[in-house]
Amino acid sequence: MEQLLVKDWMTTDPITVEPETTLPAAYHLMKLNRIRRLPVVDSQGKLVGIVTLGDIREARPKESTALSIWELHSMVAGLEVREFMSPQPITVTPDTPIRQAAQLMLQHKIGGLPVVDQGRLVGIITDSDIFRLLVERLPEIEAGPATPA
Repeated sequence: MEQLLVKDWMTTDPITVEPETTLPAAYHLMKLNRIRRLPVVDSQGKLVGIVTLGDIREARPKESTALSIWELHSMVAGLEVREFMSPQPITVTPDTPIRQAAQLMLQHKIGGLPVVDQGRLVGIITDSDIFRLLVERLPEIEAGPATPA
């Protein structure tokens, strides 16, 4: 049976942000591209963290605050990704088996893993990529092993 590798199913050239990106800008990128996480890279393309939609939601002030809507907007507008990203995220390489990547996601309860090669971001593998693999390969799985004639 063939070995399924991350490099064959990952998204290459993922959308990224830098640590200085504001939270509203990161949120806009996520909404615009219908994604839930953004790898954070430095100016050389080295992965320095990951920020998720959940991280951004946690950063929003609670409704019970005494600040006005204008004060809240001004406060959030100045916040940067670096303050809310997860530094040193769990990563995989392009040659990591898909099974191992899926196990890491399940074990750590995360929906995606940055794919790095020598510290540089080369892609991202997400739960959606794993589902795509499953949907494409399900007919083979359901058919079972081929029997010799």
